[in-house]
Amino acid sequence: MTTTIDHTFVDAVRSRERISGLSHNFYRYPARFSPLFARAAIAAFTNHGDVVLDPFMGGGTTLVEARAAGRLAVGTDINSLAVFVSTVKTTPLSHQDINEVGEWVTTLSTDLNLHRPVDRDTTWIDQGYQKNINTRKTWPIRKLLEMSLPNLQLLRTEGQRRFARCVLLRTAQWALDCRKDIPSAAKFRDQLLVSLDEMKEGAREYAAAVGTSARGTAALCLHRSAAEIHLDRDVNGMAAPKLIVTSPPYPGVHVLYHRWQVQGRRETPAPYWIANSLDGDGASFYTFGDRKQPNLMTYYDAAFAAFSSIAHIARPETTVVQMIAFSDSSWQLPEYLATMQRAGFREILFRDLSDSKDGRLWRAIPNRKFYADQKGETASSKEVVLFHRPA
Repeated sequence: MTTTIDHTFVDAVRSRERISGLSHNFYRYPARFSPLFARAAIAAFTNHGDVVLDPFMGGGTTLVEARAAGRLAVGTDINSLAVFVSTVKTTPLSHQDINEVGEWVTTLSTDLNLHRPVDRDTTWIDQGYQKNINTRKTWPIRKLLEMSLPNLQLLRTEGQRRFARCVLLRTAQWALDCRKDIPSAAKFRDQLLVSLDEMKEGAREYAAAVGTSARGTAALCLHRSAAEIHLDRDVNGMAAPKLIVTSPPYPGVHVLYHRWQVQGRRETPAPYWIANSLDGDGASFYTFGDRKQPNLMTYYDAAFAAFSSIAHIARPETTVVQMIAFSDSSWQLPEYLATMQRAGFREILFRDLSDSKDGRLWRAIPNRKFYADQKGETASSKEVVLFHRPA
């Protein structure tokens, strides 16, 4: 292959720096990878104006970095919450937009009062989107959100409303997700202003970065599967991707993409209510199948369907860079590589940059917890970076 990578790329892969900068911290999407990894891949394999695709875009990290670097960006995801988050993160706002949302949030934070009556939205309630946030400790947060969401209509534009909705989403995630001790209403109001300030800074930084690029504004965020992406009119209207950088679902590993966990492991679909995005699917829908299925055949069938479709829109010079983990890499990695080959891709190895016997780039993640088939909770895991080109 003509493009080479060096130890700068390796350092980016193995970096343990906290995720920061641009709009990356608008929402903490599960299993997101470092912006440094996406940035390094984009720098190594693309030029200004090239198309970068992420077929499992999640929280939009790849798309944010691609747009900031002056590339065209397109992403797909079957999760409507991912589409909402990625759209907000990749839509540049003007200074006026940011200031108007700032005034709206500031006014809102002073008006939120638990003693005031609120009109409850029975449509969302009846569909179960407030499950497990009506307890004695969580109901104040739920009520503050119920008071806040109708006020979004006071903002002028859809871009402003999406950004403000994301401020509420981020603050609610801080208050509820993986929390045993739920903060008070007063602390929620204070955190709302903290979220606002941090997101305003990120929005200004992202808008400035995108403003220096030559083409377009927002990324193209599609709510769809990567399977049959070659038939999508929006995708066909763009040039072939020069780079595909992504993190697909992990074989045999359970990641909770579609729920928050409240006060232990009580799951709630509340983020969809806040984001105004419908969801009706179970965990296996977002992870290519049940992680306990023997041989994970459903998983590999779904991966084949996605990448064989991606092969149709790729060109000989297209590079696929993936970061992926396995519950048992001894057999799952060979099966995954065989699936990629059947889909039309050949693996590329950079043995001179690897310190592992298999010639690949691995990274340890000491603080991330996954749930892997029947082995229980894993305190640490490893991810590997895979490089492919069309066969």
